[in-house]
Amino acid sequence: MLLRYFYDKKLAQASYLVGCAAAGEALVVDPSRKIEPYLNAAEEEGLRITHVTETHIHADYVSGSRALATFTGARLYLSDMGDPDWKYQYSTTNTTLIRNGDMWMVGNVKVEVIHTPGHTPEHLVFMITDTAGASKPMGIFTGDFIFVGDVGRPDLLEAAAGIADTKVKGARQQFQSLQKFKHLPDYLQIWPGHGAGSACGKALGAIPSTTLGYEKLFNPAFQFEDEEPFVDWLLDGQPEPPRYFAQMKKVNKFGPSLEETQPQHLDETTLEDILREGELVVDMRTQNDFAQAHRLGTISIPASSDRFNTYVGWFVDYDAPFYFIAESEKDVPRILEGLWAIGVDNIPGYFTGEAVMRQAESMPTITADELAAYVQQNGLLILDVRNKSEYQEEHLIGAKHIPMGFLPQYLDELPKDRLIATHCASGYRSQVAASLLRRYGYQNVVNVSDGIDTLAKVLPTEKR
Repeated sequence: MLLRYFYDKKLAQASYLVGCAAAGEALVVDPSRKIEPYLNAAEEEGLRITHVTETHIHADYVSGSRALATFTGARLYLSDMGDPDWKYQYSTTNTTLIRNGDMWMVGNVKVEVIHTPGHTPEHLVFMITDTAGASKPMGIFTGDFIFVGDVGRPDLLEAAAGIADTKVKGARQQFQSLQKFKHLPDYLQIWPGHGAGSACGKALGAIPSTTLGYEKLFNPAFQFEDEEPFVDWLLDGQPEPPRYFAQMKKVNKFGPSLEETQPQHLDETTLEDILREGELVVDMRTQNDFAQAHRLGTISIPASSDRFNTYVGWFVDYDAPFYFIAESEKDVPRILEGLWAIGVDNIPGYFTGEAVMRQAESMPTITADELAAYVQQNGLLILDVRNKSEYQEEHLIGAKHIPMGFLPQYLDELPKDRLIATHCASGYRSQVAASLLRRYGYQNVVNVSDGIDTLAKVLPTEKR
């Protein structure tokens, strides 16, 4: 048996290829939309991808299971567990629906199915045994059930997809699923579906794998003996799910598109027309480039960030065309890959840096010291655009708090006749926010380049 690990830093998402060298067969678990890495790995190992599966209907990225199974002719295994409203709504002639207790072989590798509802009603994990050399299992692909140091959040159906009265039920199911795992052997390896930075939990570790015994000792979720305190703990402090999560649930439930369209390189005149019509244009050049020169109406989300597509997901309208500005032509393939990963497919065209030079504007940027001087002026509004948990940990006294991704819904709470200074933990999200405010007609906006740690040295704060 062999195991290959794949990790997408932009989505903090892990996927796996497990193969049997003797039979020349391989299984891919939780593939992302870009299937080439799995095809290349299988070829390098002399394997055929004969089986594809996923642990659940994903909310944070477009699944590659359908595309990979279609391209390779592999059998596709999908969960048949959970509520009828949240079961897969697509299948093909090579699809097998699986339930708790099912089993199949990939050469000498045995795959056993365990239903672990909680994160989602249909969630499954896969226990792996290399029968060529052992009679007991080696490890478990846990998807969004058990992470390193955390477990999957149960509130996404309610918080992101709008399915009422599901988060408490999901938390109770998560507790019961964990009780089953307390009795499994400590030596079992845990191969999770996400790492640090994912919004599918609140405190995921950055280590790529762990053991069940280690998690029993140190994972907070395993320390509860009673259900009620566990439910309270699990639901408290979860990060705000990006708006695009609801769209991903629908896409992956009904089956992602298998087509990719290549956008056109558009000219400066077209940019003017698009901005005049109010279409969304995201400037993905660096923060400095945007601050020095940009077109009014564009939003700054630098593609240099590992999380740029997650930030795009807060603002994209999947029913409208999406345009972006790249620094140069060489940056376009990487940007498109990140956008396609979250299902942003309606991209008629893009622009490159030279298109912004005509009628360009600058973004006023100030330091923490300069903000401290500004505070003496009447009418200044400090806008903290960090997440709720960050704000509760420590914030500037008197600052107004609206998380970056929620700004469009709360614009009516912000005055247009006052100077607004946006800040976050590093100056990245605050520039996104500042550019968004300017897009909506707020002329008197400055971005604070320093984060809360530096700001706390020159301005008074409140701590939890």
